[in-house]
Amino acid sequence: VQLQASGGGLVQAGGSLRLSCSASGRSSNMYHMGWFRQAPGKEREAVAAITYNGGSTQYADSVKGRFTISRDNAKNTAYLQMNDLKPEDTAAYYCAAARAWSVFTLAQRVFEYWGQGTQVTVSS
Repeated sequence: VQLQASGGGLVQAGGSLRLSCSASGRSSNMYHMGWFRQAPGKEREAVAAITYNGGSTQYADSVKGRFTISRDNAKNTAYLQMNDLKPEDTAAYYCAAARAWSVFTLAQRVFEYWGQGTQVTVSS
């Protein structure tokens, strides 16, 4: 499966952005989807994940209540709605896919397919 992330940009603190991750390839809907981010000089960290059918979600503590992950399988697209953005949310954001039969987790090790990053910059 091929993944294409988009929607990043520059926003002021308190603002909102919506990231999109378009998936293509065979059975592209049969994957859990996740969002991860990496700030300069820091390790990549998990942000949110959603099961292949949208039935369950998981969030990192740092984004709970502010970010919402969703998906539209008819459009083969996953989304990350980011509200109340903070300067510490500044990072390159990556979407990733894990096979539907894998354990549903935020752990990066189960995500086999990765898209390119989209930059999110939050100014104070």
